[in-house]
Amino acid sequence: MTPLPGHPSPKKQIESMLRVNLAGEYGAQRIYEGQLAILKNSPSAPLLEHMKEQETAHLKSFETWVVQHRVRPTLLQPLWHVAGYALGVTTGLLGEKAAMACTAAVEEVIDQHYEKQLTLLGDYSPELSDLIYTCQQEEREHRDIALEQGPAYPILSSAIKAASRLAIWLSERV
Repeated sequence: MTPLPGHPSPKKQIESMLRVNLAGEYGAQRIYEGQLAILKNSPSAPLLEHMKEQETAHLKSFETWVVQHRVRPTLLQPLWHVAGYALGVTTGLLGEKAAMACTAAVEEVIDQHYEKQLTLLGDYSPELSDLIYTCQQEEREHRDIALEQGPAYPILSSAIKAASRLAIWLSERV
């Protein structure tokens, strides 16, 4: 994790990773809360609850890392609070398949995001790599569960993927 000239130091890269991962896990938890507010009595509710519980565990782990490493959270946290819940409610209102399409789209982007972080980290921080790897495996599980529920909505999925990539980009920087 040796920086090239003009690139951030390893410490700054770790801070960025922690900031964006905290924001992402927080946003994911809010999405599931919004979906469950609408779909709490649906057949998919137990799946959504399971995924929400895992996201909550991820969030708590990153909260601990952020405190230990004295990293400030993204300034966009209030936006992710509202946007995550709104996305969850909206896809919940569109139905179980739309909620699962949302999950599949978000988790696909997060899987790619975590893979880039693991590559960048290499052997630099084995503990952080282990945490990211564990989260990545559970995010893949969420994606696979969602895809098993039926075909995704291509336009909705594309829009959610684009929004997820934008949220990652912004949270890394702000």
